[in-house]
Amino acid sequence: MAEIGRRARAAAQVLAQAPATQKDRALAAMAAAVRAQKAAILAANAEDIAEARASGADNAFVDRLSLNEARVEGIAAGIEAVQALKDPVGGVMDAWTRPNGMRIERVRVPLGVIGIIYESRPNVTADAGALCLKSGNAAILRGGSDSSRSSRAIHAALTQGLRAADLPEASISLVPTRDRAAVGQMLGGLDGNIDVIVPRGGKSLVARVQAEARVPVFAHLEGVVHVYVDKAASLDMAKTIVLNAKMRRTGVCGAAETLLVDRACASTHLKPLIEMLIEAGCEIRGDKAVQAVDARVKAASEEDWSTEYLDAIIAAKVVDGVDAAIAHIERYGSHHTDAIITDDQATADKFLTQVDSAIVLHNASTQFADGGEFGFGAEIGIATGRLHARGPVGVEQLTTFKYRIRGSGQIRP
Repeated sequence: MAEIGRRARAAAQVLAQAPATQKDRALAAMAAAVRAQKAAILAANAEDIAEARASGADNAFVDRLSLNEARVEGIAAGIEAVQALKDPVGGVMDAWTRPNGMRIERVRVPLGVIGIIYESRPNVTADAGALCLKSGNAAILRGGSDSSRSSRAIHAALTQGLRAADLPEASISLVPTRDRAAVGQMLGGLDGNIDVIVPRGGKSLVARVQAEARVPVFAHLEGVVHVYVDKAASLDMAKTIVLNAKMRRTGVCGAAETLLVDRACASTHLKPLIEMLIEAGCEIRGDKAVQAVDARVKAASEEDWSTEYLDAIIAAKVVDGVDAAIAHIERYGSHHTDAIITDDQATADKFLTQVDSAIVLHNASTQFADGGEFGFGAEIGIATGRLHARGPVGVEQLTTFKYRIRGSGQIRP
């Protein structure tokens, strides 16, 4: 692990100076290699899935782990999307001239070495590797033991791309062990060789990283995501958005976990929304008002309001208008992603202003909580903290800045 850290630091120094054309050449070669090695990637993934099922993994977990031809193509396309982004390194964020003639520029520079610790999602191997490379950072990847074969197969394609562009193979390193001690060493910073840690996984992993890391962390602990249906919402739009927000993929962090319905439209909107979700295979855990519209609704407990199910389950509650919805979200939410459905612009503006989440949406599905959907090409994760990065972490968020000052002999009196 110490040697991985040292090699990553040396690679980061090369990447920080690498021209955009060289990095893009590597990314193009990586995407081509992923497509060329599709059969090997799917075969490795099949072994991971078989092991997961044998160990009793639930359907949500298996879905996060699973690859198919379309998802492998999505991995390759994601790398190409990152390649197509503007290189952030060296970009001038701001510039001004002082009265003494000095010219000051704030310029984007890479963070250095980024450690990514993730579970079950093998696509993170490619997304994180590509984003770090594009932003001039070296990456140390520690995938979950559940997806170790899949991650190795994808990493082999990334390494092939690095070689094709004559970049150090240590630019994207994959920790070659399932031993959990490797995680602890990464959290310690590998002798100062890791600058930032990004965890991607369940609550227990993220909590451990946040508690033990000796370097900065970009993360969110959980995604308790809300959709609020306001009295001025179109029922047709509400049905379309709520169904997508909950059921498109239930295991992603942007999946809706709580449905809030304005009491002023409950008589017209609540029953159709609840029936639609149940017919789509979603379990409803509701308050008394929600239980009253359908006998299939289970009683919600206090715990349900703050639960991230990552499954076809949703908590549902009737609230007294937008103020009550905002108060509920503030009490039970996780500052990740929350949405309002309404045709009233003033109400929407109030929600978007007062809900203190990294991502707030008006009349759109919460499943857009994704760096690719933001135009970032991909994301290394979603951060809910308030320092440096917030929301999807893409190439710009993987840079910091320095000040570049040009003078002509000025001295300070």
